[in-house]
Amino acid sequence: MDNSIFIKAYNLIKSANNILVATHEHPDGDAVASAAALAEILELAGKKYELYCHDRINYPLNFLPHLDEFKTNYENFNFDLIIVLDCSVVERTKLDKEILGRRPNQLVLEIDHHPKIKSYADLEIRDSAAAATTEILYYFLKANKIRINKNLANCLLAGILTDTGNFLYPSTSPQTINIASEMLAKGARLPQIMENTWRNKSIASMKAWGKALSNLKINKIYNFAYTILEPEDVPLEMAEEELEGLAGFLSNLDRVNGLMILRELPEGIIKGNLRTAKPNVDISKLARALGGGGHAKAAGFTVTGSLQKTENGWTIV
Repeated sequence: MDNSIFIKAYNLIKSANNILVATHEHPDGDAVASAAALAEILELAGKKYELYCHDRINYPLNFLPHLDEFKTNYENFNFDLIIVLDCSVVERTKLDKEILGRRPNQLVLEIDHHPKIKSYADLEIRDSAAAATTEILYYFLKANKIRINKNLANCLLAGILTDTGNFLYPSTSPQTINIASEMLAKGARLPQIMENTWRNKSIASMKAWGKALSNLKINKIYNFAYTILEPEDVPLEMAEEELEGLAGFLSNLDRVNGLMILRELPEGIIKGNLRTAKPNVDISKLARALGGGGHAKAAGFTVTGSLQKTENGWTIV
C-alpha cells in the first residue's frame, strides 16, 4: 500500500481538534487492540479524543492501555474527525445515523482489513490481505515515522494474535510473522497476551463450547457443518468475548466445505459465524447473501428473529 495514504490520514489527525475513535459492537480482540493503539497514537500527538464502543469493553485484554477510557455514549456529536476501526459496515458501530448524517465539516477516516461492502468514509484505508487492522496500523506508524513504544507493541501484537488464531488462520502471511517478531523486540509481552486471550476460558464458556460440539451436524448434500446455540446454552454470566475462538476451533473439522455457528442473542438477534479451510471456497459470499460480510475464510452475519426447532431441522422465525 502506498505510504501517501497513511501520511494523508495522519495529516487529517494532526489538523483535527476533537476526535472520536469508534469500533464495532461486540468487539473482538483486534477491534479493541486497534482502538487502544490509536488512542496511544493520539495521546502521543497531544490530540483531544474519545473512545467509543456500543458495548462495554470486557474483553480480557486489560493489560492494554486506554481500555478504561471507552464510553458507550457521548454528550454530543461535535467531533470534527471520526475514526472508525475494523468495521466495514457502518451500522455495526451503532453510530450510522450520526456518521451518515454528519455535517460537511465532520470527516470520517476508516481503517479496516475486511473486504469493502459500502463506502461511508471520506478517507478509506483498507487492505483485505492484512491479517488484522492492527497490522495496517503498523504500516501507518512506519509511514509516519512514529516510534513504536511498548504500549503500541502490545496493542499491535494482541490484535494480530487474536485475529489469526495465534498464527493458525490462512490470513497469516510472512509479513504478519515479521511484524509480530518486531513487536516482541520492541517489548510486547507475548506470555501475558497469550494468558489473557487463549488460556482464559471459564467453566461457563467451556460448557458452551461443549454444547456447540454436542449440537454439531453435517449437511451431507453440501458437505457443510453447522451447530446451534440457543439462549439457554450460553450462561448469562458469560461474556460475549469468551466465545472467541469457537468458530476457529470448529473449523478444524476434516472433510467439510465450511462451518456455520448460529447463536440466538437475548435481544432477538441471531448471530452467524462462518468459517472454511478449503482453498477454493469463499465463505464471504454466503455471508454477503445473508446481509453480512467478512473474509474469504472467515465471515459473519446477523439477522433478526429467533431459532425454532422443527421436525425437519431448525428454522428462523
